[in-house]
Amino acid sequence: MTWIDTHCHLDAPEFDADRAAVLARARAAGVAMLVLPAVLAGHFDAVRALAHQQGLAYALGIHPLFVDRSADADLDRLADELHRHRGDPRLVAVGEIGLDHFVPGLDLARQARFYTAQLKLARDAGLPVILHVRRSADALLQGLRRIVVAGGIAHAFNGSRVQADLFTGLGFRLGFGGTLTFERALQIRKLAAELPASALVLETDAPDIPPQWLYRSAADRAAGLTHRNEPAELPRIAASLAALRGWTLDQTAAVTRANALSALPRLAALVAADAALPPPGAQAP
Repeated sequence: MTWIDTHCHLDAPEFDADRAAVLARARAAGVAMLVLPAVLAGHFDAVRALAHQQGLAYALGIHPLFVDRSADADLDRLADELHRHRGDPRLVAVGEIGLDHFVPGLDLARQARFYTAQLKLARDAGLPVILHVRRSADALLQGLRRIVVAGGIAHAFNGSRVQADLFTGLGFRLGFGGTLTFERALQIRKLAAELPASALVLETDAPDIPPQWLYRSAADRAAGLTHRNEPAELPRIAASLAALRGWTLDQTAAVTRANALSALPRLAALVAADAALPPPGAQAP
């Protein structure tokens, strides 16, 4: 069985020392495709280069937590990049974009302006979006009703069932990852168990949102213990989803893979091309 990690920050500095080994472990675990969302305009080139070097997919966008560090001109740069690379099959979405109403002290008006501008760019490019959703689901939905885009993924979804249904009604899939492995994450686990199967995609958000078995307390982290997440953890996260749904792992792989390809249509050609390649070490005929 093969898996798609629909949200992985493989370009993050946490992977600088062993990025090739991280990717090798992911592929050995059956994670055949990763989607790499950018978070800053200054990261666009690196994310695109990494996707091309490693046969992955990428998205371009400005993350809401970084709009205070972004110039207005970065929106123009994003528009230029989306136009210049509009024929790139590895460019599968605009993201990571959205709103964060959790972290205190952020400029919410600037976030909203960047979010609206990036929705318009996605609409004009005909691309889906990868949304950052943190205590902001209703505001995100308001934007999506005003500016219609080609669906996408609500990453790390942690809203209500009503909000989940509204996102899926607008053509979105909902991303589930390490958080659903925690028994105390009652709302997320309930959603993962009860939402229509067609709503679910899997993600790691590596190096962030570690699953329960990687979690370290603040004291542990201060003592130097790591809790870096990796894309190789995706099948074990999927096993938690399978247990909640009463599915086999094969079912879980098939359902979440089909949903990822539906949410990000350009992935289908990339995955098909990868499937046509001979396995590592195979002899050419």
